[in-house]
Amino acid sequence: MTALRLFAAALFGAAFSLIAFAAFYVRGDLGGVFRYLGARGDARRLAESGASAEQVAAAQAQVHALADAAAHPDFAVQMIPLAALLGVVAGYGVWRLFGSRAGRAQAADVQERMLLRLAYRQGGRFDLDDLTSASPLDEVQARAAVRRLKEAGQLRDVEGGLYELI
Repeated sequence: MTALRLFAAALFGAAFSLIAFAAFYVRGDLGGVFRYLGARGDARRLAESGASAEQVAAAQAQVHALADAAAHPDFAVQMIPLAALLGVVAGYGVWRLFGSRAGRAQAADVQERMLLRLAYRQGGRFDLDDLTSASPLDEVQARAAVRRLKEAGQLRDVEGGLYELI
């Protein structure tokens, strides 16, 4: 699991760095990118339609002018450290998001969850007879679950065999 977790975090971090670099390369101007892509498609269709060489050259010049207007390579190179830092932060976020179960709180036992559900349905108070009749737990399992929850501080004795949620 750790190898997959590491791979996912590294892959996400690298992808995030590349996306950040691309955004810096065009200074966040997606409109300019789409204008360039549209002009490039128009120039390609113009060349395929059998237009004259001058028309194709003019369309290609327009495509190059749009590319030069949209691209800022010097700025992008200056921002490489920031893009890398953003990738590391994003990768760390994925690492934490898919953290190991060892760092999480222990899940409640099935018997304890059964007991808690019954207690909530009963309005917070129940006795062992209610527990054994309304659940698949036998008396020994019910007593053990009650004892564990009392030790954990989730239950208390009220009176005459009644237990109450805290």
